[in-house]
Amino acid sequence: MNVHEFQAKDVLRRFGVAVPQGKAATTADEVAVAAQEAQIHAGGRGKAGGVRVCKTSAEAREFAKGLLGRTLVTHQTGPAGRTVGRVLVEPGCDIARELYLSMLVDRANGWPTLMASSEGGVEIEEVAARSPEKILRESIDPAVGLQAFQARKLAFGLGLGKESVAKFVTFVGALYRAFTESDCSLAEINPLVVTKSGDILALDAKMSFDDNALFRHADIRALRDVTEEDPKEVEASKFDLNYISLDGNIGCMVNGAGLAMSTMDIIKLFGGAPANFLDVGGGATTEKVTAAFKIILADPNVKAVLINIFGGIMKCDVIATGVVEAAREVHLKVPLVVRLEGTNVDLGKKILADSKLDILTASDMADAGRKVVEAAARA
Repeated sequence: MNVHEFQAKDVLRRFGVAVPQGKAATTADEVAVAAQEAQIHAGGRGKAGGVRVCKTSAEAREFAKGLLGRTLVTHQTGPAGRTVGRVLVEPGCDIARELYLSMLVDRANGWPTLMASSEGGVEIEEVAARSPEKILRESIDPAVGLQAFQARKLAFGLGLGKESVAKFVTFVGALYRAFTESDCSLAEINPLVVTKSGDILALDAKMSFDDNALFRHADIRALRDVTEEDPKEVEASKFDLNYISLDGNIGCMVNGAGLAMSTMDIIKLFGGAPANFLDVGGGATTEKVTAAFKIILADPNVKAVLINIFGGIMKCDVIATGVVEAAREVHLKVPLVVRLEGTNVDLGKKILADSKLDILTASDMADAGRKVVEAAARA
């Protein structure tokens, strides 16, 4: 789960991370000081015109009038952009240097890892491509936690002055506590600034939280802003479905993440493009399958649907029943290709055949991929 910048700063502030004092405003009249950050779940807002340093209250108010309600398009939002619903108002500060600092889980070893760079204010992907040697890393053994020498090592690597090293160590320690105790998957500060007085301050903040741990954090769960999420993904979450929208035209319903990835690969192999990733899981009910099918068909870009199920825990007859019920309820108008294998496969195929619906069956993965791509092209 992602949160807004002002919410991330509130979380960090609880753990003693130094952040500017600010207030989120939803109307131009609430903007009394410099409007600094447009509040949408995306980066690159400065380049898109969503960040402004204002000298007077009147200037801030006028800027907010032109920004609130506007669709802001950045490299992270995609061409559709996001609508700005609030503006974060913060006082300015005397910036001496801009740095980059983040903490994430290293998927190679499963350890929390600090990443830092002297190239603050720039997308870290650009730095990694252009100057990988400028990215500093410190992996943290969960059994012993962050050690002060690791923070000092980063401080020295960033070339911080002696008046800032101790403050940086304190800052990093607080960030580590915020990351681990809040079950974060990402905490990114870009830029992390060193002020002219040597203070360390999180001028920006981006935080993402592990969805599987949100049951432990009711306060963080309450920060969720569903208006910033794809409506189909929000609906899927109500049924515990793993759904991610993509930009293709072939809807996919699969059980198991590995099989789902393979299904998308086979669609691409035959020249098609998947419209979504959807894993219904191993224990889905008829109701969940019906809901999943409706979510797929709610996407106007979908020209054909591929259902690819290997029945282990999930039985093929349950899938077939859900498909038939959903297809009848939504008055299916796009081609449907189904490939079933595994537990109760014969019963599942019989249910599909007895439905009298226009369903194309596939004998294997390749056959399914070829048929659904051809069907989408015809549609």
